[in-house]
Amino acid sequence: MAGNNTVVRSLHDVGMGAWFGGSLMGAIGVNGAADDVKTPTERLRVANAGWARWTPVNAAAIGMHLIGAVGMLRANQDRVRAQQGVATASIVKTALTGAALAATAYAGVLGRQTASGVGEPAEGGVTPGPGTPPAAAAAQRRLKVVQWVIPALTGALTIISAQQGEAQRPASQLGGLARRLDDSFGKLSPAA
Repeated sequence: MAGNNTVVRSLHDVGMGAWFGGSLMGAIGVNGAADDVKTPTERLRVANAGWARWTPVNAAAIGMHLIGAVGMLRANQDRVRAQQGVATASIVKTALTGAALAATAYAGVLGRQTASGVGEPAEGGVTPGPGTPPAAAAAQRRLKVVQWVIPALTGALTIISAQQGEAQRPASQLGGLARRLDDSFGKLSPAA
């Protein structure tokens, strides 16, 4: 990274940490706590209340991450062009970010649909009961899967970010530049 980019790196990492950790805690903690509520007609209300409190924080975390990611990409644009493997990792990371954003938005839509069942009986935050209205029950069944997709995608993003951080070590940069030059000159030299 050219120069000191502590602010953008911090925005990227803190935002990603909150997005990953919050989604994982929500799947385990918020939805799990709703499952433990004694009164079946209160379970969806508790789950929806917890997620409603988290949503603005999550939106801020995602915004921080995206601002940091764009800042880091701009700061590293020379490395992306020159160091072998960095452009590919950046493309994969961008695709995963898009998928995580889509999954997060879809979970929000499903969450609003489950809210239509607040006050009706449910087995838990993402588990419908026999008396759960059909629309809320369908959304709960989808959320039961999507709640794990978000931490899986954001966890993968965290791993790729760690790999990209390792690629910034001087030995990795020199090796990547050497391989890129070797590949470029190999394409220019006539075949023997």
